[in-house]
Amino acid sequence: MTNSVKKALIKQRCLATSRSASTPKRLAWTGVLAAGLIMLPSIFGVTPALAQKAERDSLSYGELIKKAKQGEIKRVELDETEQIAKVYLQDQKPDKPPLQVRLLTQNTELINILKEKNVEFGEVSSANSRAAVSLLINLMWILPLVALMLLFLRRSTNASSQAMNFGKSRARFQMEAKTGVKFEDVAGVEEAKEELQEVVTFLKQPERFTAVGARIPKGVLLIGPPGTGKTLLAKAIAGEAGVPFFSISGSEFVEMFVGVGASRVRDLFKKAKDNAPCLIFIDEIDAVGRQRGAGIGGGNDEREQTLNQLLTEMDGFEGNTGIIIIAATNRPDVLDAALLRPGRFDRQVIVDAPDLKGRLEILQVHARNKKIDPSVSLDAIARRTPGFTGADLANLLNEAAILTARRRKEAITILEIDDAVDRVVAGMEGTALVDSKSKRLIAYHEVGHALVGTLLKDHELVQKVTLIPRGQALGLTWFTPNEEQGLISRSQLKARITATLGGRAAEEIVFGKAEVTTGAGDDLQKVTSMARQMVTRFGMSELGPLSLENQSGEVFLGRDWMTKSEYSEEIAAKIDSQVRDIISHCYRTAKELLQENRIVLERLVDLLSDQETIEGELFRKIVTEHAQVADEKLVVSHSTLTQVNP
Repeated sequence: MTNSVKKALIKQRCLATSRSASTPKRLAWTGVLAAGLIMLPSIFGVTPALAQKAERDSLSYGELIKKAKQGEIKRVELDETEQIAKVYLQDQKPDKPPLQVRLLTQNTELINILKEKNVEFGEVSSANSRAAVSLLINLMWILPLVALMLLFLRRSTNASSQAMNFGKSRARFQMEAKTGVKFEDVAGVEEAKEELQEVVTFLKQPERFTAVGARIPKGVLLIGPPGTGKTLLAKAIAGEAGVPFFSISGSEFVEMFVGVGASRVRDLFKKAKDNAPCLIFIDEIDAVGRQRGAGIGGGNDEREQTLNQLLTEMDGFEGNTGIIIIAATNRPDVLDAALLRPGRFDRQVIVDAPDLKGRLEILQVHARNKKIDPSVSLDAIARRTPGFTGADLANLLNEAAILTARRRKEAITILEIDDAVDRVVAGMEGTALVDSKSKRLIAYHEVGHALVGTLLKDHELVQKVTLIPRGQALGLTWFTPNEEQGLISRSQLKARITATLGGRAAEEIVFGKAEVTTGAGDDLQKVTSMARQMVTRFGMSELGPLSLENQSGEVFLGRDWMTKSEYSEEIAAKIDSQVRDIISHCYRTAKELLQENRIVLERLVDLLSDQETIEGELFRKIVTEHAQVADEKLVVSHSTLTQVNP
């Protein structure tokens, strides 16, 4: 193989390697070839050590002539191809390799001397071995090149097959959905279960409804906050119905190429028609069902075409008999109006956070496969977790089980449950503060919250006060409502504002205005927001029952680019004044309550600094005892005053 051909092959290999460097497989091939190049000199070249050894086992041409004349040579092998003579000496050991001598172009004198001294000599050739080595080197270049060509052909074949399937639906299909979930595994959403059980009955016994002229609903939209069990309900429907089941996410329709999403919608419904009656579940449908024409300069053409195709397939010129679509979203406000009308999504099922009874049922479901101590009351856990969704409760019991295994206990106790609740609500527990002025200040701040909340009759009950950091909070105060509340009164809102300001009020009373800290920054944001909503949205101020502000809309949903003020500057000044008056009044109330109960404040701070955590029951007991002692002192002082001044 000539040098020009070798250079061409090297250039071609380098181009192929650079183009294939974008994938791990091609990188692997490049590494193999590079390793081969590195190893070539070491395999076929002569290393310094071998060169030194060759120098020791060789003779010069003059030394060969001299030894030949002296009769010290036994046999000589002449290699005309390599121009090397292998010399065997008379006293040379049998296992010792021959000496090598570099020959001249004409070696007539050497041959004559060898003939004269009757030295055995002959000609050998290494051309065959050189040809074999050359062929091996060429194969080392050609074989990787062929492998790269095969890799390119394979990738191009895969790419062509993917291009052919680009517009196909990516929905997962199951002839009989084996989700392992039944309606008995879903708890806390009884109303939603009843609505969806009718859908299952439609699929199993349609004649019961068609006999009286009822038609199967075409779509059911599950609406609710994250974690309330929408996807779990869809799995339960699939497990109960026993019909073909398609499941897909809304984001799997939308691609960057225009028309692909619509093609996938057509392919999905075509497969569904071939397997009717069947169910189609679209999770997070807001990814494809957002309002059309929204945003600055129009919406995404690809997404809108996909939505148009979905609308047509659900209720267009051609009907879809026996196909029920179930979709889930936690953003119903962003969905297009045409998608929500009867005939497409006939039913909108609200899957909200569970109430007390629902939380208890959910805990019972998730406690089936966990070892829980008999002393643990699931009802008490349900009462302590208002606002928790089904996912939150499942995570709560799982965290408790992890803590139990970490502590090497055999069953989950109430201690692990309490720690799990704290971790889910506030975050991971941090390192406790050392005794210092900062710890004392945080204790006054947290006790201020809890004490003011306890003294106000319209406030929720205090559950726990702790100085153990969790998340980004250096101290925490938990309040738990004693009953499920859907509506909040004006007095309750003012009580919440007052208790929230109790921390800053305690700092100012004890340390003075000059020593208040930034610890109340988040508290001030909350009370300002609550007071402003009282004035502008709920009509709970002297401005009267007026709704002056709405929840801000998003510009990308077709809302206004600029938030327009719906009132004059005079009204805006009155709003600011009313917000300031509400907060100032609540702050004065918090300071008065703390000053009147300074003794119990100091007692609770000492106890909290020592124990780092005070449970709500003990906290309320101490406050009640102090109030009774104060009332007794007041009665005694009043009777003494009456005796002195009859």
